[in-house]
Amino acid sequence: MKLTLAEPKYLKESIMIISDLVDEAQFEIKKDGIELVAMDPANAAMVIFKLLASAFTEYELKDEVKIGINLSNLKQILRRAKPADMITLQVDDKKLKIQLKSNSTRTFSLPIIDMEEKEQRIPELKFPVKITMEAGILSEAVEDADIVSESVSLIADGDKFRVSAEGDLSRADIELKSGEETRVESSAKEKVRAKYSVEYLKKMMSGSKLADKVTLQFNKDYPLRLDYIAIDRVALSFILAPRVDEG
Repeated sequence: MKLTLAEPKYLKESIMIISDLVDEAQFEIKKDGIELVAMDPANAAMVIFKLLASAFTEYELKDEVKIGINLSNLKQILRRAKPADMITLQVDDKKLKIQLKSNSTRTFSLPIIDMEEKEQRIPELKFPVKITMEAGILSEAVEDADIVSESVSLIADGDKFRVSAEGDLSRADIELKSGEETRVESSAKEKVRAKYSVEYLKKMMSGSKLADKVTLQFNKDYPLRLDYIAIDRVALSFILAPRVDEG
């Protein structure tokens, strides 16, 4: 196996984001790309990642490989990658070899860890609401909500989408209408409102470093799905459990 990537940000930024949610992960290196499906330790969030073979300048793979890696260690190495570096990944003697090459050639080795064979299944979810918008606008809205509360409500009503947060004394409301920058598609007969953790959302919003647009899908008292996609490069998705009000 020898995989070379000329645009390090797609691997680097993805691992930075994923490592905020997951400590250790098993990557599947397949003919069409590198895949990962993992749950965070609290079982509140799922990460679905695919770095496509078309993102690589060299993608040599005889057989599909599964490798377990400590993401904190991998993050430390990828942090050293500069924008002009070529990153080459190889597996050699139970180690993942990572080479960063530009003016100099730096080589790191990480132990491959044995992980419990537990297949993470991506849940089949059906949503009445789908919103596509600029990733930066959603990030700003979640940052605004964070000033006020630990949870945020996403509200879809016809062609309008609102992000709302309420604290003991303060309140934040951000409203967007369906238009050129924001597309609200709803098959719901009535207003759909759902509540989620701001702490988790803030970690996921970093997906805006990979893609200009984000797609949100949600329903009342139901998981949220977020998709960040850079065509022919990378897809990073999250599924987040809802915050359900007691009583």
